[in-house]
Amino acid sequence: MKKIVIFGGGTGLSCILHGLKLFPLDVTAVIAVSDDGSSTGVLREELDIPAVGDLGKVLLAMANVDDDFVKLLRYRFEKEGSLKNHPVRNVLLAALIDLKGNLTEATKYMSQLLQVKGTVLPITEEKVDLVGHGKAGDYYGESEVSRNVEKIERLTYDHPVEINPEIPKKIAEADLIVLSPGSLYTSTLPHLIIPDIQRALEKADAPIMYIANLGTQPGETDGYTVSDHIAALNRYLGERKVDVVIANEGDVDRDIAGLYQHENKSVVDLDRYAVEHLGVEVITDDIMRIGENGWIRHDELKTAYLVFSYLMR
Repeated sequence: MKKIVIFGGGTGLSCILHGLKLFPLDVTAVIAVSDDGSSTGVLREELDIPAVGDLGKVLLAMANVDDDFVKLLRYRFEKEGSLKNHPVRNVLLAALIDLKGNLTEATKYMSQLLQVKGTVLPITEEKVDLVGHGKAGDYYGESEVSRNVEKIERLTYDHPVEINPEIPKKIAEADLIVLSPGSLYTSTLPHLIIPDIQRALEKADAPIMYIANLGTQPGETDGYTVSDHIAALNRYLGERKVDVVIANEGDVDRDIAGLYQHENKSVVDLDRYAVEHLGVEVITDDIMRIGENGWIRHDELKTAYLVFSYLMR
């Protein structure tokens, strides 16, 4: 069975994993734990734990249990009180960290409960903050980094990070390394700024694939094309570079495009010549669908099929 290691976090990664679990693949998802927003941010500060929000989303995406159980874990408390805005999955993961002693063991137990196909690994056990360094000063935390990307020249963490020891082994054994769609500077790059991850990728034989974002993120990737995303990834990949990209070539409905413009977003343009000039193989298809909230999303099955087909060549 072919082995994939995929890096990312949030909705983009969850979407891709939801499709990949339908194929005969051994998938390891490595998740950043520096999110400081919403429920995750509150739990981090109150309980002094790493961020659990993206881990919870990914675990549910890879789950193989009945829909009611998934709905229960997705349930978010709405009434006023200390639990307001907390999804059940975050509270459960926080409790498991206390019971099991660390985030990795908590994730493993949660994986058993959800009958997860594959492996989910937090990138570190530590509580870490993303830091953006610029000429005007430093910006601490994902929220501040996301709002000030244009002022940032370099990303680091607030202290040297000790990664999960299983990750280099998984990278060495992988047939394909995937960088998932999602927030470029706050979900994907937080993996690549860690020296131990860079060294493991430099030693790896597996090609590196990027699944391109469909839309830009206001304040973070305004006006970015596919090649711009790849160039940003390459800056942190050390000796390695992106080898292949999966990008959308389907048309976007005018109403959806207008909605994006209203939200200061735009559809990411595939500038094929510029991408190929970077030495990147381009794989395209109409991999876009409209989500329940009206935003565009990756078609899980089509995208996963392109990944699987590439592996099977």
